[in-house]
Amino acid sequence: MIVIGIDPGLARTGYGVLSTGGRSPVPLTYGCIETGGDRIHEERLLEIHTRISDLFDEYDPGWVAVERLFFSRNTTSAMQVSEARGVLLLAAAQHGVPVAEYTPNQVKQAVTGSGRADKHQMQEMMRRLLRLEEVPRPDDAADGLAIALCHINMVQLR
Repeated sequence: MIVIGIDPGLARTGYGVLSTGGRSPVPLTYGCIETGGDRIHEERLLEIHTRISDLFDEYDPGWVAVERLFFSRNTTSAMQVSEARGVLLLAAAQHGVPVAEYTPNQVKQAVTGSGRADKHQMQEMMRRLLRLEEVPRPDDAADGLAIALCHINMVQLR
């Protein structure tokens, strides 16, 4: 089975695609969808939708795992992340892919054993657990991988 993990954001949406079934999950691809701040808001959302839809078409996932929105003091940023999540959820529904949602602390706990892990610890754990040659960059891509791995660990899809 294939799981796509997504760390939503308007400027940068991180993703990681993992294949299960063997002894441990295998990374198929990871990266970021970056939308330029010089473009209008609607075009940026459309780009996120289009590129995530392309990933769904290419990898035919059995699940998509998405980071649950964490509200902070910056409501403008929270609204933009919420809108990006909306287009991601729309793409999943259009492709008939079930969605699981996890909080940042759930992801950190599932991957590192500590809900207080920082970005560098998460990147290093992804490198080790997925046997990558180097730390996945940027950290949003590592987060996408971590979210996918969290889902695999939570439902024991191995």
